[in-house]
Amino acid sequence: MRFAIRSIVALLVVFAANAQQGAAPAGKTMVSAADVQALIAKAKAERKDQPIIAQSLLQLAPYNVSLEYRASVGAAAVHETEAELFYVVDGSATLVTGGKLKEEKRTNPENLTGTGIDGGESRHVAKGDFVMVPDHTPHWFSKIDGTVVLMSLHLPLHAAH
Repeated sequence: MRFAIRSIVALLVVFAANAQQGAAPAGKTMVSAADVQALIAKAKAERKDQPIIAQSLLQLAPYNVSLEYRASVGAAAVHETEAELFYVVDGSATLVTGGKLKEEKRTNPENLTGTGIDGGESRHVAKGDFVMVPDHTPHWFSKIDGTVVLMSLHLPLHAAH
């Protein structure tokens, strides 16, 4: 278990130092730090009123790493078939995990969304922090302190080895 966590942390550190503009081609395993900064600038420039701009960085089936630029509070979520690991690249926010989704809606066969969370644990997250959200766990950025930039790694429950 410790090896798996260390491996994931090592991957995210590499990913945090690297990115690419546009959608990541399947099998792309590295991108540059300059491109990460370009993606952040692009998200900032293109954002209108939407709470999140998500851009694919790396894809190596069954894994997907995205850059998320968040400037306001968006929907809460539950992923039923994968865990999600967040690495805070820049900024800070309040992340709520656990509890129950408010006004729950199914968005696809594997995911639920809601307008917020009743209950749960609130924690302040900031640059350099890692947070693992287990499958079936409601999670929601309930407060954004200006902006927060995250790397999001989706970890399928039954990934091929």
